[in-house]
Amino acid sequence: MIEKLQKHGIGGRLKCVIESWLANRRQRICIKGVMSGWMRVLSGVPQGSVLGALFFLVYINDLDTGLINELLKFADDTKVFGKVTDGSDRESIQEVLNRLVNWADRWKMEFNVKCKLMHVGRDKVNFKYTMKGNTLQETSLEKGLGVVISNDGKTLSQCQYVYNKAIRIKGMINRTIRYKERRIMVRLYKSLVRPHLEYCVSAWSGFCMVRKALGLIEIGPP
Repeated sequence: MIEKLQKHGIGGRLKCVIESWLANRRQRICIKGVMSGWMRVLSGVPQGSVLGALFFLVYINDLDTGLINELLKFADDTKVFGKVTDGSDRESIQEVLNRLVNWADRWKMEFNVKCKLMHVGRDKVNFKYTMKGNTLQETSLEKGLGVVISNDGKTLSQCQYVYNKAIRIKGMINRTIRYKERRIMVRLYKSLVRPHLEYCVSAWSGFCMVRKALGLIEIGPP
């Protein structure tokens, strides 16, 4: 981490303060009032801190250096994608995966073994890909940042996912709220149900599903 910060031009007293903050840390676990012994923390940054999230972004900033294919990063989530029509395109994608593995080995940050592969499109070629000798598991549905992505590009699964979540919240409200006054129910709908129905709606075009869900909450007489 200190090496990467130095390459970003951070030095002097600020570097010393950060290095002091990261070094010589210890932690222990408490379960039902019983404390474990102290153990040295050899990697990572303190969880829940503002600098922790910032340092992580700095740490993975060079992840896509030298890569030909497109790579998307958001927090600790990374996606690689590219058009594949023949064996040479497949080798290009595999080379990107190999470089990512080499980067992880060099900087001591391994990728999750649950990495998945999705073939998208009508005329797709279903090649196999590997990471560290493990063949990536193929999937037809995957949730990313709260949106269900399908390999056929359709949004039916996302609409059903959002609708089911809204139905569950509606049931919880009906079970727990005895006096269903209009003022109370409208506020509950706006704060608990509507955010789910409208989250990333511009991406999955769920207008019809949103309209269907508008009558989920039973509002009593004023």
